Amino acid sequence: MFFVDTIEVAGLGNRSYLAGGGREAVVIDPPRDVDQVIAAAARRGVRISHVVETHVHNDYVTGGPELARLTGAAYLVPAGARVSFERTPVRDGDSTVVDADAGLALRALATPGHTPHHTSYVLEEGGAAVAVFTGGSLLIGTVGRPDLVEPRLTEDLARAQHASAHRLADELPDETAVLPTHGFGSFCSAGRAEGSATTIGKERSANEALTRDVDTFVADLLAGLDEVPAYYAHMGPANAAGPAPVDLTPPAVADADEIAARLAAGEWVVDLRNRVAFAEGHVAGSFNFEAEGQLATYLAWLIPWGRPVTLLAESAGQLASAQRELVRVGVDRPAAAATGEPSAWVREGEPLAAFRRATFADLADLAAVTRRHPGDGLVVLDVRRSSERARGFIDGSVHIPVHVLPGRLGEIPAGEVWVHCAGGMRAAIAASLLDAAGRQVVAVDDAFTAAEKSGLTVRTA
Repeated sequence: MFFVDTIEVAGLGNRSYLAGGGREAVVIDPPRDVDQVIAAAARRGVRISHVVETHVHNDYVTGGPELARLTGAAYLVPAGARVSFERTPVRDGDSTVVDADAGLALRALATPGHTPHHTSYVLEEGGAAVAVFTGGSLLIGTVGRPDLVEPRLTEDLARAQHASAHRLADELPDETAVLPTHGFGSFCSAGRAEGSATTIGKERSANEALTRDVDTFVADLLAGLDEVPAYYAHMGPANAAGPAPVDLTPPAVADADEIAARLAAGEWVVDLRNRVAFAEGHVAGSFNFEAEGQLATYLAWLIPWGRPVTLLAESAGQLASAQRELVRVGVDRPAAAATGEPSAWVREGEPLAAFRRATFADLADLAAVTRRHPGDGLVVLDVRRSSERARGFIDGSVHIPVHVLPGRLGEIPAGEVWVHCAGGMRAAIAASLLDAAGRQVVAVDDAFTAAEKSGLTVRTA
């Protein structure tokens, strides 16, 4: 009898897997903080015999080398991956025994597309396929994006994704569970994945790679590709070199004087509290990235790479959780940190900064009362991605996606800035950036679907 345990990495929209029998198990695409994987194996009472990568990841730092070192497991990496560390190279068709007593083995299937060397692994029990770990190949309803390696390869890789999806569907039974690494909110997914579980049979009837001809599929796939987080440029090289072990011990404690000094030096001071608490009172010059939001994705995307960061948290637990999220994307050690109340983070006599929060109805009321409209003395800043704005935007609004906002603050017209996104989280990040720059700002903490309902004019072109 076999088992498959899912290890959620929700903040990045990824999953890792622990699969095995009664004695031994394999780990597929481990996160960098491997302690949780080791704990999962301990709960099962199994030894990790193999650690497997489907590809060299572009969206997070792997824990593969460290997990293999700590457990003594064999480290399996696709043979075509250019890496500079010792590993067991895996080629198409290779079979690896996972747990002999349980009759479990992994069979490698070359599935290029997400990367040229991408490899999926079929879990076989007694020679019969029961699951396939598809990494960034066949996802739920879509495939992994093909544009993260080299622009000149993108179309060829998109065509390879189509062929790889068909190979999986042709070679595996309909009841085979499909277990991807990406596609649960990850920017490595080429489209929006729906649901949390699927099979080859379900994908055969629903996945665009399996229901469309290759030319239509490729054209639509390439047309729908969204922005790539800037920090992705650092993930592949880190993984190819072999990441260092993580250090999750608490950082040095910063008092109010040190926080002020770090701000004065141009370092980033990041407040992890929720956006409501931040708006009500925060250290002037600090930025708000909610610990419960997509912290790792957006902080790593916006911060100048390598810039020291000090974390401000409401509790030691919130701080520890944030550290864990950030090491997954290579933001390894905070320069310093403080916990507690914001009143303790400012020097005596210094006030806390604050700004207003509002809804789209409030914005519509303001326009009605003052007879001002977006673009006519009223600055409405849309910080959503271009693909989101294409589906509808407030007439007269200024568009600067949040991930490029730090370098484009000077483009925002004079006046009070009402900033919005699709739901409030990114608007809060943007509002904190504007507030730190000395702008008068109002954070619209509301769903964009309420904009038109509130009487604002929403256009699509």
